[in-house]
Amino acid sequence: TENILNNFPQIAEVKINRKFPDKLNLTITERGAVANFCQDDKCFLLDKEGIIFENVSDKLDLIVTKPSLIELKGPGDRVLESNLMSSILDIGSKLKDDLKITVSEVFVVSDDRLNIETVENWEIYFNPKNDLSWQLTKLKAVLEKEIPPEKRKNLEYIDLRFGNLASYKYR
Repeated sequence: TENILNNFPQIAEVKINRKFPDKLNLTITERGAVANFCQDDKCFLLDKEGIIFENVSDKLDLIVTKPSLIELKGPGDRVLESNLMSSILDIGSKLKDDLKITVSEVFVVSDDRLNIETVENWEIYFNPKNDLSWQLTKLKAVLEKEIPPEKRKNLEYIDLRFGNLASYKYR
């Protein structure tokens, strides 16, 4: 099992059962791509556990970028913790489904800062270590009450990282 997983990073799980006396049954589960992970000029498919598993040139809808603070060895590397990856996917889905905001890229600035770039070319700053549902509630409130859709083209960012504040800045 260990040899298979080490040599084929696109495989997420292997189960081996022996059928007496001379048969082995292998059950293989492949990794599913949920995003691209890009660093420097390299892009890989990224699974929901934060593991890269295949070089790519075509990009998926969601791109996750992390500064060059980690050295990429290649497919099979864990580049994000699974709880951080889960937070990124949760934020992306809630933005799309609840607020009708499409994410183009996620910048993992640090463990406590995510910069989400929208297709409208403005950013949302999250702290994945704090309560995400509260940050999304603040975002919804500020978009409904203070930033109408026609003003979003001039928006630079909305910062949701601190307490009850949802500060924003126009270009």
